[in-house]
Amino acid sequence: MKNVLSRLLLTIAAAVLAATALHAASPARDARKKVVMLIAEHEYETAKTLPPFAEQHLKDFRVAIVTGSLAAGEVSMDTIKEVADADVLLVSVRRRTLPKAQFDLVRKHIAAGKPVVGIRTASHAFALSKNQKLAPGNAEWPEFDAEVLGGAYTGHHGKDTITNVTLSPGADAKHAILSGVKVPFKSDATLYQNTPLRPGTTPLLTGTIPGQAPEPIAWTFKRKDGGKSFYTSLGGPADFKNASFTRLLRNAIVWAAK
Repeated sequence: MKNVLSRLLLTIAAAVLAATALHAASPARDARKKVVMLIAEHEYETAKTLPPFAEQHLKDFRVAIVTGSLAAGEVSMDTIKEVADADVLLVSVRRRTLPKAQFDLVRKHIAAGKPVVGIRTASHAFALSKNQKLAPGNAEWPEFDAEVLGGAYTGHHGKDTITNVTLSPGADAKHAILSGVKVPFKSDATLYQNTPLRPGTTPLLTGTIPGQAPEPIAWTFKRKDGGKSFYTSLGGPADFKNASFTRLLRNAIVWAAK
């Protein structure tokens, strides 16, 4: 009887030790907040600039890159299920409609009041141009700019102009998103026309070019769903080489995540 009991105790002890070792060997859960970047635009090459930006400036986040093919007629986004547990959704998409099931993931994130960060073409991310037709089974969201970003995009000024970026009139220079951002600075990205902004926006930066009225170029927005958004019409390839822009974008993601 004593031998049987001893063997039983040894078996239990071995099982406990094995379970303890297995638990110790299991990787710890990554507690960092998750940023999902939706990228589907060809004009500004953010498929090339955003991943290295994330690698250099977002080490304190988990970052998932979700891309869409730029081939004619392609609309779906690879691995878009990553959006389901995103803490922050960053949008760099241009005139892309999605299959309804994929679009529902984006809408669900926003309806839950989760934060959104938009750059450059996000102002017309899900709006078709006049000569485009909605593919069967797909969905569009032309109001995304107004409802989610607080903008009023109507086009942009001509190319070959340098935009001077300054603090918006009345903006709080101590705003968390502006921390460490040195203004004024220059951008060669064409100046988007976004006037007037929607109620609920807080302008942070303004862009000016010769002979044209100033335009808001970066702002925050308190959405009707209770969530918060940040948008900037900056985001061209050269902007990612500018420390003021990369600091602005990192700050905005940190601000959104909080």
